[in-house]
Amino acid sequence: MSFATMKKNRQSNLDRLTSELSKINTGPARDDDGFWKPDVDKSGNGSAIIRFLPAPNGEDVPFVRMWDHGFQGPGGWFIEKSLTTLGEKCPVSEYNSMLWNSGTEADKTFVRTKTKRRLSFISNIYVVKDPSKPENEGKVFLYKFGKKIFDKINDKMAPEFDDEDAVNPFDLWQGANFRLKIRQVEGYRNYDKSEFDSPAALLDDDEALESLWNSERSLSDIVDAKNFKSYDELKSKLYRVLALGGGQTANTITANEIAEVKQVPTPQAAPFVAPAATTPWDEQSNDDEEDGLSFFKKLADN
Repeated sequence: MSFATMKKNRQSNLDRLTSELSKINTGPARDDDGFWKPDVDKSGNGSAIIRFLPAPNGEDVPFVRMWDHGFQGPGGWFIEKSLTTLGEKCPVSEYNSMLWNSGTEADKTFVRTKTKRRLSFISNIYVVKDPSKPENEGKVFLYKFGKKIFDKINDKMAPEFDDEDAVNPFDLWQGANFRLKIRQVEGYRNYDKSEFDSPAALLDDDEALESLWNSERSLSDIVDAKNFKSYDELKSKLYRVLALGGGQTANTITANEIAEVKQVPTPQAAPFVAPAATTPWDEQSNDDEEDGLSFFKKLADN
């Protein structure tokens, strides 16, 4: 697809994105490499202005969604991307499902607080203003964000009220800058005050816009199967982390194997907020959670 074609087909792009958002609402390959993260002060507050960019050349959607797991057990940390991102079975999700359906509240609590699946989104962004690191301004990065910000994107594209016009925040000409406002609320980062500006072109020069567009990183590569561990690898690691017994090479988690989990000492998990999600034990991630997991990932054995 040419740059001119993308500009001409902006309305159809909005329609396609709205359809994609609807699927998600009903329903990375390089850790930290090329990713932008907003800084906060000692009080946990921060701000920046970013612009979500359209899909990279040759790709259809300007974001990808990523499911992952992050928890600690007697055998160390389990911090891995979930195969459910690819629509495939995942040993941790299987074990969560069996525990959840066991009928005991203790099992449900274990899943809610220890091994739940978390959802995040990844897009290309243009940094308009970064007060703490002005050297980032005018550059393209990948940005990983959670449900709070995604909901604001969704609300902009599919407004609730009839007197509001739908805006494609990813559009270079009629999109809108996003004012990221971070506050520390009850120990967690809060994005409620973040908001979009009025629609406007990102830059007045189409040649400069095309250059930015061509500098975007591939999103489809992030969710390419080659960047995920196999079912057997993940199951083996799950057994090691939770100090379980045999059966690591079986194709699925069995009820007997799940029974062993109940005898494992409750692992100390990183603190997570638990908003509503796709399944009872799922969780939408926030950037502060990702920061913590990045730290622990460096300590964990792969």
